[in-house]
Amino acid sequence: MNRVLTIIAFVAFASALFTRSVDPIIPQIADSLGTDAATAALLSTAYALPYAIVQPLLGLLADMFNKAKLMLICLAVVAAATIAGALVTSFPLMMASRAITGMGSGGLVPIAFAILGDLVPVNRRQVAMGRLLFAIMSGNLLGATAAGFIGDLFGWRAVFTVMAVLGFAILVVAIPSLRGVGHRGGGFDLSVMRSGYSAIFTNRLAKFCFGAVAVEGALMYGVFPHLAALFHDMGETRASIPGLVIGGFALGGVIYSVRVSLLLRLFGENWMMRIGGVLMGLTIAFIALRAPWQADVVDFAVLGLGFYMLHGVIQIYASELAPAARGSAMALHSFFYFLGQAAGPAIYAVGFAAAGVTPTLLISGVLLVLNGLIAGHYLRRTAVAAV
Repeated sequence: MNRVLTIIAFVAFASALFTRSVDPIIPQIADSLGTDAATAALLSTAYALPYAIVQPLLGLLADMFNKAKLMLICLAVVAAATIAGALVTSFPLMMASRAITGMGSGGLVPIAFAILGDLVPVNRRQVAMGRLLFAIMSGNLLGATAAGFIGDLFGWRAVFTVMAVLGFAILVVAIPSLRGVGHRGGGFDLSVMRSGYSAIFTNRLAKFCFGAVAVEGALMYGVFPHLAALFHDMGETRASIPGLVIGGFALGGVIYSVRVSLLLRLFGENWMMRIGGVLMGLTIAFIALRAPWQADVVDFAVLGLGFYMLHGVIQIYASELAPAARGSAMALHSFFYFLGQAAGPAIYAVGFAAAGVTPTLLISGVLLVLNGLIAGHYLRRTAVAAV
């Protein structure tokens, strides 16, 4: 089991590389492909919206067929679409490349968590998920920081090329390692679809799980594609700087993943969610101060810690909404999470234009605090145990 968990951690690592590597090079892409930075920030939406849309289908396929094989097919699609992104000559083609990448990525992390849920008992799952999150945060850290430096040295096309090569390398290792892993389902069956989704949405905790992650995705991740433009407005044009700041977020996630057992003992699940929401709200509001970038690195490290204190617990509840349809439950979890991420850049663009940067960030901070408090109040272990 440990070998399998290690391999799926590497696949999740590859997925994380593709997710955040574009954010630091948004201005470079905009200049090269003849558009403005605000429009180029919608590349995040082009990735996140297809990611969200395919989740219900991929979740069903994961439950009906073989999770591991589906995950490997998706990794191949992601790597191929990313190398295509390195070759595009127009912004619409870049949008198409990111959309295909998002569709493929939809079958990586959610299915990895579903496989983990199948293999690890619930009483050990929080720690196991923490280790998987470590791989994801390492990918985010490397993807964001390396993308900034590679973009400064070699240009944005080199970023896409390097990420694609790493994805193909992990695929080559994963194919033989995951052979025979996972049970084959009974094939396509509409009754399985109906019963699975019925079981998920009958659970009264579903609306709190899915609603909370949608808010997270929109109000936290939605600001990420705008960071490089905000730094540009402050006179900082190096792509490596927003890359380092986003890398700070990943560092906070790494701290969470290696200290998750201690945090659980100190605070318990419900207070972890509440504290996580408060930290997220304060750190998003801090961006409005336009502090030196070094302070933003620290701020984003705290943001990453707070995010995973909340999000990591929600994932556990989502994995237990309907154990017989775990693939579908985790897919719906990602559907709402990435639906929020798809809406987030547009929400911030409208907010910045209509109300200004500072009011928009402060309002988002307040809503994130409320999100953590509501999740911490309504998501309770006794309710899951009774399902």
